[in-house]
Amino acid sequence: MRMEHHREEPGLPLPRGPLSEGVEAYLRGAGRLPRLEDAARAEVYGEDLQLALYLCYELHYRGFAGVSTDREWDPDLLRVRAALEHRFLSALRADARAHDSVDGALADLLVEPVDGAGVTHFLRDEGELWHLREYAAQRSLYHLKEADPHAWVLPRLWGRAKAAMAAVEFDEWGGGRADRVHARLFADLMTDLGLDTTYGRYLDAACAEALVTVNLMSLFGLHRALRGALVGHFATVEITSSPGSRRLAEAMRRTGAGPAAEHFYDEHVEADAVHEQVVRQDVIGGLLADEPHLAPDVAFGIDATEFVEDRFAARLLADWRASRSSLSAPLALEAAHTS
Repeated sequence: MRMEHHREEPGLPLPRGPLSEGVEAYLRGAGRLPRLEDAARAEVYGEDLQLALYLCYELHYRGFAGVSTDREWDPDLLRVRAALEHRFLSALRADARAHDSVDGALADLLVEPVDGAGVTHFLRDEGELWHLREYAAQRSLYHLKEADPHAWVLPRLWGRAKAAMAAVEFDEWGGGRADRVHARLFADLMTDLGLDTTYGRYLDAACAEALVTVNLMSLFGLHRALRGALVGHFATVEITSSPGSRRLAEAMRRTGAGPAAEHFYDEHVEADAVHEQVVRQDVIGGLLADEPHLAPDVAFGIDATEFVEDRFAARLLADWRASRSSLSAPLALEAAHTS
């Protein structure tokens, strides 16, 4: 029997520095927001700034237990969020730019290295169940709301791009079937791995690099000016998903993780192989046919996604190869493992 996917608002996490502490205090109505100049001095990819930004963004998704819904559009909080975003986006534009054209960026995505040494290769070839559990806990920050950040772009597209994007998103949300929604399938995967499926449960445990990957989607999705970058991000996810998911499905089978754990990635092997063609030809093609000036933004979105995912992969592999956890807090076995 599958654990029911929890729907209640998550609790606030523990702060990781003065920025996130100030934002949390303000959300609770118990303190002042951090100063705007503090954001300019914080480590841009560090835990404190990224958690503070995550807290601001999460108000547009599920929110937090005990936090007023009025905070979503609180003007003082939005000013702080803007300062955090400016710091984050400026760093990405400086650090992540690798391609001058969309064609060049897409061409590199389509090349699978013969001697791949990334996280999915590690998990397929030598990963143990504890590695898979940590990976799922970290990824749950996104996968329990899979496809939602990308939905922000739909009102900002039209014609061929809008229709194609909506078609792919419809698949991500189960094609009209609640039991096939990908977030639901990931919750089932977590149950097989003995993880708690409560939304936001592993926010305290997630490393800064995992927070960055989720914040990137929200940053691109919540700004109309970044719609091209969001499409680039979406393309990167869909193009790279199928081969990576195949390796992860093999890892789940090899370790006996469970049928739902295998099914989640098997589903993505098939679905995302089709989505790749739709995204390249119709979402990107349609967008650039209507708005060719957005080509540099699409390329930037691809490069930024690769940049933050590479940082996340490097963190995981460095920790795992040193036989240490990648998490900030240990995982408890929340449910009986299904073999």
